[in-house]
Amino acid sequence: MIPRKPMPMKVIKFLGHFLRLRWGAKSLSLMDRYLASQLIGPLLFSVGLVSVLGVAIGYLSDLADKVVDSNLPLIQASEILLLKVPEFTAYALPISVMLSTLLTYGRLSNDSELIAFRGCGVSLYRLIVPAVVMSLVVTGVTFLVSELVVPAANYRATAILVEYLQEEHPYWQNKDIFYPDYEQVVLPNGEKEKRLKHLFFAEQFDGQNLKTLTVLEWLEERLNRIVVSDSATWNGQEETWDFFDGTIYQLAPDASYKEAYPFEHRQLPLTKAAFEFALQGRDPYEMNIIQARQYMKILKMMGDDKKLRMFQVRIQQKLAFPFICVVFGVVGSALGSMPQQMSRATGFGLSVVIIFSYYLLGFLIGSLGLMGLISPVLAGWLPNILGLAMGGWLLYRFAES
Repeated sequence: MIPRKPMPMKVIKFLGHFLRLRWGAKSLSLMDRYLASQLIGPLLFSVGLVSVLGVAIGYLSDLADKVVDSNLPLIQASEILLLKVPEFTAYALPISVMLSTLLTYGRLSNDSELIAFRGCGVSLYRLIVPAVVMSLVVTGVTFLVSELVVPAANYRATAILVEYLQEEHPYWQNKDIFYPDYEQVVLPNGEKEKRLKHLFFAEQFDGQNLKTLTVLEWLEERLNRIVVSDSATWNGQEETWDFFDGTIYQLAPDASYKEAYPFEHRQLPLTKAAFEFALQGRDPYEMNIIQARQYMKILKMMGDDKKLRMFQVRIQQKLAFPFICVVFGVVGSALGSMPQQMSRATGFGLSVVIIFSYYLLGFLIGSLGLMGLISPVLAGWLPNILGLAMGGWLLYRFAES
């Protein structure tokens, strides 16, 4: 009886084949070209099908209700529908990797082509290398679409709904903007304390001007002055605030009224963070990673730990999301290579179960991260780690069968 090689040696051998294929070989072998041709067709078909179904099922009905019930103009509705296509395409790419690998390797197994390859001495690890390479390419495409296209498209779609339907947006700071500005103070005993310095409140924000703005300013631990104005905006050229049509109320040390200074235009050197807070308030899925990190600095300065943690978890999930393609590529190709016969209907049903289970697991682990029970990094990457481990185990099991 010939002793089996341990699993680590199999994995190392598989990685060696992968690296030679990806970087060492000048041209793909006939087998690689054949497997790639079998994978690409189902992949492209699945991306188109899942994207169209996603837009139709996930958004078309709700958009039709807005056109009929809320009188959303048809042109704007069509624009929103097109703007949602990148988001559903990004979701469709990993799903399509699962479908294409599972169905392709399932067909090869049913037609005994995998048996023929393995009879020629080709291991299962070597056979799935084209699927892994394809999943890595799709991972890169998914990342680019998710970062460069989806946030801007989602933001524009939301802006249309806010403009034409005056819809409330939980993250947009377009009314009732409240921003506390803190400073670090060193106490006589050497300890550091965060102390309120300014408090901004504006009734509305139109993207350029804060309307009906009130600013309270503290000097040490006492309220020093109150600035009330009809509007104010940040002057980027002079790095200061421009206040229009307002009054500055100076307070005495005992917080009683001292005197008032009406003005038509007044510049005040206050923090720019309040304007950035109103300007950058977006849903995490309407920001790319750079924008989200900048917004997190504002949240950290505000002391909003709950929203800060939510953004930390979402950033890790955004980073981990494209690598679902690799997980689905390994799992799909391993399951498709099962010795048992698998029909297309069975393969499709199995794909749906795996995808649903994976996203449910991701939701549960993400919730643990939002509650602070696990770190944001673990909340974002643990589903991928578990999925990849499961795919590796399945691959090892079927390769040794």
